[in-house]
Amino acid sequence: MASTAPWVSEKPTALLVLADGTVIEGRGLGASGEAIGEVCFNTALTGYQEILTDPSYAGQIVTFTFPHIGNVGVNDEDEESLAPISRAGAVGAIFKADISTPSNYRSTGGLNEWLEKRGIVAMSGIDTRALTALLRDKGVADAVIAHAPDGNFDVETLKKKAAGWSGLVGLDLAKDVTSGQSSLWEETPWVWNEGYGEQGEPSMHIVAVDFGVKRNILRLLAGLGAKVTVVPATASAQDILALQPDGIFLSNGPGDPAATGDYAVPTLRELLKTDIPIFGICLGHQILALAAGGNTVKMHQGHHGANHPVKDHTTGKVEIVSMNHGFAVDTASLPEGVKETHVSLFDGSNCGITLVGKPVFSVQHHPEASPGSQDSHYLFRRFANLIRERKGEPALAERA
Repeated sequence: MASTAPWVSEKPTALLVLADGTVIEGRGLGASGEAIGEVCFNTALTGYQEILTDPSYAGQIVTFTFPHIGNVGVNDEDEESLAPISRAGAVGAIFKADISTPSNYRSTGGLNEWLEKRGIVAMSGIDTRALTALLRDKGVADAVIAHAPDGNFDVETLKKKAAGWSGLVGLDLAKDVTSGQSSLWEETPWVWNEGYGEQGEPSMHIVAVDFGVKRNILRLLAGLGAKVTVVPATASAQDILALQPDGIFLSNGPGDPAATGDYAVPTLRELLKTDIPIFGICLGHQILALAAGGNTVKMHQGHHGANHPVKDHTTGKVEIVSMNHGFAVDTASLPEGVKETHVSLFDGSNCGITLVGKPVFSVQHHPEASPGSQDSHYLFRRFANLIRERKGEPALAERA
């Protein structure tokens, strides 16, 4: 005889509530509670831990388009924020499939427990392709992500919170994720089955302005023979120059570059009066463009992933790179004396500039490849060569 047991539907334990009132139900993961932020999507197939700990994702909820997240677990080596205790990075995460038991020799724990400890509110069990299509068509969305193990939510209150959030435009988040004080960085890049090395005999001194810097950027600088001094985003030009740097690095970071530029641009303009080589990435690139007289704009959906094609006009080559930005430099605003060097082949947006006649350049993408391809590692050697030229030393091959 056929069973007559009633159909039992699963009660949602997580909600994603968009500012337009859309409510998406799922299964709660990670930390309980709620977080407000901008929902974007990331198309990378690997590197979820690096993505979630990237300070550039502060104030954002990341939707992973790859369906299986968490398979390789987590470990201490793949953290990207400079101070893990600060929990700088994404405030929320969205997955299609539930997190499976980790299977990787480098794993020291599971993703769900790690999310909970880090305070990241997450959810699974939703159609991430449909959500990605929504964000693609309508643009990134302000939202609240909520996780309640008992499944009880005040939906109307969540809708009001999502609709009332001011968003990332005009928001300076660099001040929230930057270092509290200056520090010395000596760790060099990871080597298979050996781990990270240590810089012992530096041949140059680079001061890195921390707007939300990623660890692997600092490792690559140290790996080229640099003593790296990390200074807060609010460091003055006098503070930086007092350290007698051979080169100055402007890091990645979150938020609206125009807001951070209120204090960073005047400082950078003072530094540009010297002939010290300067290299910027991501937010550092945008700050450089602002200091040079250009403008930045909010993007419709942003660029987030590890598979973005970028053309380097200086070499004529196309690279596959990592991207993570919701603001971009307005190419049309660049004044005379600022030359575009890189461009996105997805939408033609600016991805790099150089100041004509000065040892100064920057890129929008993430050449440190954490996560992502290593096509753009040469940019660190390009920076080192500007320093070596100023010191009267022979150049390194850009591509080893």
